[in-house]
Amino acid sequence: MSQSPDSRSLLSASSQLNLMEVESIDDKEFDIPQVDTPPTLESILSQMEEEEDPFVLEDTCLLNTDNMDAQSYDTSSLASSDSGDPAHLKRKRRTLDQNAAVHGSVLRLSLLKGISAQIVAAADKVDAGLPTAIAMSGVIAVGTSHGLALVFGKDTNQALRLCLGNKTTGAEFGAVSALSINHDCSRLLCGFAKGQITMWDLANGKLLRTITDAHPPGTAILHVKFTDDPTLAVCNDSGGSVFELTFRRVMGMRSCDSRCLFSGSKGEVCCIEPLRTPPDFRDHPITCYSLLAMASLTKILIIGLKPSLNVWMTLPYTKSDPSSVPQLAWQFVPVQKTVNPMLAFCKGDSVHFLLVKKEETGTIHVIKQRQLQLSCDIINLNWINSCSLVLLDSHEKLHVVDRPTQDVLETLDLEQVQLVYNSRHFKSLATGGNVSQALALVGEKACYQSLSSYAGQIVCLGTKSAHIMSLRNWKERLDCLLKQEHFTEALSLAWSFHEGTAKAVVGLHGDSQRRKAVISDKMVEILLHFTEYAVKKCPEQGKLQVMEQHFQEMVPVLVDYCLLLQKADLLFNQLYSRLVENMVAKGVFLESLESYIVANRLGHITTPVMKDLLAHYHDNNMMDSLERCIVHLDVTSLDIQQVVQVCWNNQLYDAVIYIFNRGMNDYITPMEKLFSVIGPRVREGQSLTGDDVVMGNKLLVYISCCLAGRAYPIGDIPEDLVVQVKYQVFEFLIRLHSGDSSQKEEVFPFIHTLLHFDTREFLNVLAMTFDDVQNDKQALEYQQRIVDILLQVMVDNPDFTPSQVGGLFTFLARQLAKPNNTLFVNRNLFDQVLEFLCCPDDDSRHTERQQVLLELLQVGGVVQFNEERLFTLAEKAKFYQICEFLYEQKHLYDRIVDCYLQDPLRKAEIFSYIHNLMSMPGYSSEEKLKVKEKVLQHMQELASLDPGKLADLVVWHFTEEVQTIISELQDDSLLFQFLRCLLESQEGSQSVSRLPLESELYELLLDLMCRFEPQELLKFLHTSQHYRLEEAIQITEKYHCNEAKAYLLEKKGDIPGAFAGLLQTLKERLDVLAAEMSGGIGGGVDGQDEEEADGEFTLTTVKSSLNQMILFCHRNCQNLDQEQRKDLWFPLLDTMMASQKEVMGLSDKHISNGLKEMTLKVLNCMSSFISLPAIIQQILQVSICHLSVMID
Repeated sequence: MSQSPDSRSLLSASSQLNLMEVESIDDKEFDIPQVDTPPTLESILSQMEEEEDPFVLEDTCLLNTDNMDAQSYDTSSLASSDSGDPAHLKRKRRTLDQNAAVHGSVLRLSLLKGISAQIVAAADKVDAGLPTAIAMSGVIAVGTSHGLALVFGKDTNQALRLCLGNKTTGAEFGAVSALSINHDCSRLLCGFAKGQITMWDLANGKLLRTITDAHPPGTAILHVKFTDDPTLAVCNDSGGSVFELTFRRVMGMRSCDSRCLFSGSKGEVCCIEPLRTPPDFRDHPITCYSLLAMASLTKILIIGLKPSLNVWMTLPYTKSDPSSVPQLAWQFVPVQKTVNPMLAFCKGDSVHFLLVKKEETGTIHVIKQRQLQLSCDIINLNWINSCSLVLLDSHEKLHVVDRPTQDVLETLDLEQVQLVYNSRHFKSLATGGNVSQALALVGEKACYQSLSSYAGQIVCLGTKSAHIMSLRNWKERLDCLLKQEHFTEALSLAWSFHEGTAKAVVGLHGDSQRRKAVISDKMVEILLHFTEYAVKKCPEQGKLQVMEQHFQEMVPVLVDYCLLLQKADLLFNQLYSRLVENMVAKGVFLESLESYIVANRLGHITTPVMKDLLAHYHDNNMMDSLERCIVHLDVTSLDIQQVVQVCWNNQLYDAVIYIFNRGMNDYITPMEKLFSVIGPRVREGQSLTGDDVVMGNKLLVYISCCLAGRAYPIGDIPEDLVVQVKYQVFEFLIRLHSGDSSQKEEVFPFIHTLLHFDTREFLNVLAMTFDDVQNDKQALEYQQRIVDILLQVMVDNPDFTPSQVGGLFTFLARQLAKPNNTLFVNRNLFDQVLEFLCCPDDDSRHTERQQVLLELLQVGGVVQFNEERLFTLAEKAKFYQICEFLYEQKHLYDRIVDCYLQDPLRKAEIFSYIHNLMSMPGYSSEEKLKVKEKVLQHMQELASLDPGKLADLVVWHFTEEVQTIISELQDDSLLFQFLRCLLESQEGSQSVSRLPLESELYELLLDLMCRFEPQELLKFLHTSQHYRLEEAIQITEKYHCNEAKAYLLEKKGDIPGAFAGLLQTLKERLDVLAAEMSGGIGGGVDGQDEEEADGEFTLTTVKSSLNQMILFCHRNCQNLDQEQRKDLWFPLLDTMMASQKEVMGLSDKHISNGLKEMTLKVLNCMSSFISLPAIIQQILQVSICHLSVMID
């Protein structure tokens, strides 16, 4: 089989792994003597060469560095084989989802070189057979296919201590199919493929018992297990039965009593697992029950063997693949501050957990825990500690899983191990294969005897090797990543150790602070190595972009972990001093600091680094980033003079403010500087640039922050400076002149500037400030002074718009309306404002002036105007919203209707206003009646405005006044639009009330439609059902609407009358066509073209009329006799043939052919209802000249 690149690299990295290939074993290395008489097995296996390397737990995970990204022992696809079964099972490939968290290499998988070499040598040299089973306790026991049990020490030499059995015994008993070592490592139980069981003394290798009658003959031993009681064991045979074995010794005679615990006839058991208690839990109260878990093909059982046999739980499986292998594993697990045994069991892709507790009553309580769902078929299951499990899937992928979080920590590939399978024993081939098909199917993937766990280690058996697995300690996991130069992953894993979030942690001891200190030291070491690596691995040649990308992947990681560890000195002294040697690394480092500074994770930078940062950001035009950094840094690390100059020159005003505030406790100089820039432009009326607007808004926000005790742009002003800063800002605002004033400068230049820049926002700033100083006498005096200045500056000043002046007085009115107001304002000023807003020199800014006055009135309270004068001024100024406001206060809602009708901007809103007023419960019936009367007076105007909305209004609120409304509408066209909207809303609504005299309304609409939109008549008659038939016929007859009349007559049942009407319409259109054709003879070219166009249009109308008549005849012929049918079809045929006769002499063949086609269509259609002889006879009677039609 071809090897993958991974396996080739693995094999080339370690020659010791060649022990897996029989032909590669060197006789000289193992010093196997070449003699004529073969030595004994024990003598060969006991020989150890002096020059042989001492045993080392060789970490095969580190040998293949190509695959370390996946942290797995990923080997080639060397097919594992069942021991003795040449047909290897082909398994489907399935994958397991990888967890995104960094766990590193969690599991150490090491080759047991000594044991592996001796297994291969035994099989090759003395025909000991292939390995079939393995068990581990204080020693490691390996069973072979020729009935031998090899016992090895677990010391560094892995010396063969015992070789139990011989080939003669093997020939009688068959292969070793199961092994078990008791808790004190004094006894070994061996189960055999032909059903025998032997017990051996591990101290001297003596055979103590040979048990041949413990279970029915002809079945293989699948499992044999010691319990905590050295005199009690259990076994499971290929018949699916489970037996209890009790060992006795009486008068020096050893015996064994067997008791059947479960019969295979009730469902075959294929896995058993007694609860084995670790030394630390020997006194646990549950040990007295000697619990045994059994897994059959359909269910799980937990029974107690002591003090008497008792079944504590039976749990059936969920639906699973019949070929899935049931698995069981016990582990003592801490749950809620107590330690109790937990059983993990699975069959397929789901692992279930059962917590077993002893209640105070003495009963056993089994609690089901959260299950683990995977996407692979599990064939082996072992605990490696109280939180972690090791799962083997059918692809020989090993998964390390954290049970509490259900995270898959690592996946290793065991294919190269060539795992031993127990298929032959499950099929009981040694005894004739007398097992059920279900058990044989499960046995295809059974490898129970190939993995054995003990004290946090798992030993794994391959056909030519043995491996041992254990969890790496935390340092090893980090070192594995570092050897692969995965520094980022190593730091992430180390931080998870530091924070206590890592899984499967081994080797960290002591309290939390001590553990963190140890890990912190290790992380510092990694950071230093990572820095060296980043500098040395930088591409020396190539594009700058490549170098930047190299450092951008590494430098932020260094910064992040230094800050997490609070090692700023390490960052700026040791790491930065190394990175600064490379200019690209230096730039990336300085730029990476921004995000940490802005997030307030880094507040202080050493002076040298700050100088470099300032220069780098300035040279690379990163001024916005520089500003964001400065306003989050401790100013003590800044060269204030240098930084201020750079910031001012580059318009970094937030930084300038921050430095003056934090560095010098100066809150006024920044305002002076900003005013010096924006003030002259605002006062001179120059248009402001985008930068000017930004600066002005910053100024307003800064003033607001200072007055409110907040620092700008972030934080708060120190408490001892809050009042002082507030007074300083007030004093600044009310200065009579600026420091560098000229003769042209107006008084109070700062207030002037702010008012001209944004009056409303400046007043909002003052309003927020005034709310916070009610108990501050000095601040109240400043308030009054500012109000006086505002009035002095703005009143009677043509530089300010009505909106600005109105905004001032609205602000004042709100301040005066407060219950604890201390401000004084001359009330006569409000009358001046009223005159100013209502009687301007020109009519500009009408909407703005009205809105300002409305806001002023809405404040209420102290703003009291003479009502009559206000009405007069508002009406004169056409301030209809003001009038509405006043009418609203007096409840004169009918007058508000006039306001809406007179206001061109809000005319369309009148319908919503009326509907809301008539619908809401807050108005009296008298008020609503007055509004209704007012609306009825203006019906003509409302209909002209929007007939559709008026119709909706009538449906909801004026159904009883419909006749009055109709009489008010003098314009018939307007009445038609109104009625159509009104009645269409009735057709589509089921909830509104019916209109009075509804039929008369529909007939009136029908009359108007005949006049204004006759083309819509048929559609209306089809959709509406509310008109009276006779009246509708009279109306259509009055206006000569023949098609509509015919529809009504047909609906009435007057078929001849309807037909006559349709036929009359057809004749009229044919006459028009004939007249157009005869009138076009002898005309000019242009006239002839025009006549042809008219003829084409008329011909189309004729076709439409004819089609309508044909459909009419089709509809009604079903209910008519033969003579009545002739009365319909023959007049129609005669009419069409007569029309042909009229155009026969004309030159327009298109018209002639068109009429001929229509006549033929009539003949074809009527032939379905009238016999052909009758049709021919009718044609002959009319005229012999029409024979051509008949012939066609």
